[in-house]
Amino acid sequence: MDSLSKLYTFNPKALWQQFKKEHFAFWMVCLYFVIQYFDPQEIYKRLDFMPWDKVAIGLAFLALPRDPCRRWVRDSTNIWMTLFLVVIYISSALAIFPAVSWKHWFAFLDWYVIYFLIINTVTTSERYFIVLAIFLLANFKMAIFGARTWVKRGFGFVSWGIEGPKGFFWNSADLSTEMLMFAPIAFELAMYVKPYVKRVTYWFLMAGSVAGAMTVMGASSRGAQVTMVGQGGWMAIQRKLKLKVVVAIIAALIIGWHFLPAHEKARFERSGTDQTSVQRLDYWKAGRAMIEKHPFFGVGFFNFAPLYAIQDPSHLFYGKPQLPHNIFVQVGTDTGLIGLFIFLVLIYRNLKLTSEIRRTCARARDAPGFAPSVARGLALTTWGFVIAGQFNTVSYYPFLWINLALTVALANIVRKAAANQQPVTSIPQANDVVMGAAAPSTTQASVPTVQESQ
Repeated sequence: MDSLSKLYTFNPKALWQQFKKEHFAFWMVCLYFVIQYFDPQEIYKRLDFMPWDKVAIGLAFLALPRDPCRRWVRDSTNIWMTLFLVVIYISSALAIFPAVSWKHWFAFLDWYVIYFLIINTVTTSERYFIVLAIFLLANFKMAIFGARTWVKRGFGFVSWGIEGPKGFFWNSADLSTEMLMFAPIAFELAMYVKPYVKRVTYWFLMAGSVAGAMTVMGASSRGAQVTMVGQGGWMAIQRKLKLKVVVAIIAALIIGWHFLPAHEKARFERSGTDQTSVQRLDYWKAGRAMIEKHPFFGVGFFNFAPLYAIQDPSHLFYGKPQLPHNIFVQVGTDTGLIGLFIFLVLIYRNLKLTSEIRRTCARARDAPGFAPSVARGLALTTWGFVIAGQFNTVSYYPFLWINLALTVALANIVRKAAANQQPVTSIPQANDVVMGAAAPSTTQASVPTVQESQ
């Protein structure tokens, strides 16, 4: 059994042995994922005396030049990421309230740095699988916590939903979005590794998907709940599930609706007319007006809230201005139509690369076997971010940027496998002669033409 097949078993010893073989720079990338998603400083307060995530990133960059597996990954996504950063700083310089913009100067810069660190460090199949295992385990922890909280409430409703660990996932809606970024990948990977793992490990991965769905239900975010149903439907179509499986999914949805608290059902019925909906609709209307007045670079990075407070003080239903609760309105007001176009291109690149990964794997036998399944999961999570983002302001949260980094890293690994594929000789078959087909050459390599990504 090769090293990658051993990792498919999710055996802790195999994962640890492979991890020890890797370079210090990769260790620091893994440490960043642990800090970002496990949040040990919140669990152990004694550790909360310095920004450990930034320390890990800094050490990773210092060690990267000596990493034998480092790569400068060439992908057009890199250019669009850089252009987005440039537009953000131009918008900040031209902002109506420049001080507000510069106060948030790191909101995207952090993800820009982390994106390049991940794609240039996670360059082998083994490294990718280890990072994926950390990502899944951390999210499984959050999913189990959310599901358990909902069960303890007797599947009841509370106004604040379910709070996650402090940071990006503390808010109920943000925790729900993270579950949308986790559950599809966990499901797809579980389906792939099923022949390699023990039954308990397979059901452990599947339980993560179920717990993620339960967290979304208990967190009371209508946008996330609608998105989850859409993800499930698209997953069923992609996998061409058997009729009995589709019936089981429909039955699960009916049961889920039955257990949904009456108060939550009432919130769906009041959608568009309740105070939350009216406030968001007003935000979107005001955001569109701001973009029309400042079409090129917007009103300034993070300038929506202070400008709204001045223009529409009578519509502050919650006492103070909030972000616009829509990723496209947020990016449009922050950076204008120029920045919004780049943002849409980045989302498109994410989806396009997942399709490219699956196509390349179909013809490159040396590509990692898990890649097509993970690519399907990454595509579903991208759509989850887009749909949930129509009701929540998560443009500069880890959702899209970590997903994009994982997609570009996987595309690079798959391209490299295709480019390094050894020539294959072919012997003419009897049927070729009988049917009059031209026999393939025994000297030419039948290697797909894939541009080297290094």
